[in-house]
Amino acid sequence: MKTPISKILLGMCMVFSLSGMAQTASKDLNFSTEETNNHKILLAAVKATQLEDLLDKSGPFTIFAPSDAAFEKFSSEKIAQLINSKDKSELKSLLTYHIVAGQLTASRILRAMCRGNGQASFTTVQGKKLMAHLDGYDIVLTDPMGNTARITTADLNLNKDDVVHEIDSVILPTQM
Repeated sequence: MKTPISKILLGMCMVFSLSGMAQTASKDLNFSTEETNNHKILLAAVKATQLEDLLDKSGPFTIFAPSDAAFEKFSSEKIAQLINSKDKSELKSLLTYHIVAGQLTASRILRAMCRGNGQASFTTVQGKKLMAHLDGYDIVLTDPMGNTARITTADLNLNKDDVVHEIDSVILPTQM
């Protein structure tokens, strides 16, 4: 007997909501991506574009943070070129493609997917849409270019109002 996808999604929504509340209550909420040592390239890019001021003063934001391994798969040479370039517009475009206004915890993403029959759409601060869907137990993001990224670690950063989800790929606003 097959279980309808809506029942599976609803069950997963409830599980993630409950686990998210338990994690929030049981751990220090000042966890930062700087403490993980897994986002050095991302942090260097944020500092190079001076987006840290915007992220600190505005918000809340949800950041889909490519890990260092994701950046290296993309092209470590290209990233170094973007970070060291005098014109930071391409790098800023790349970074803002990974940021969504608002606090989207994993449970909120799953609830949105439940309401959207298995899919949810989120607009980046750059103005492009990211579609979220489930692949097994993983949340997968797909951009308009067809690039995909899988959330590997959810709700990394809950300090202030911002949320960070580590992803396994760099999603690109254009062909780079």
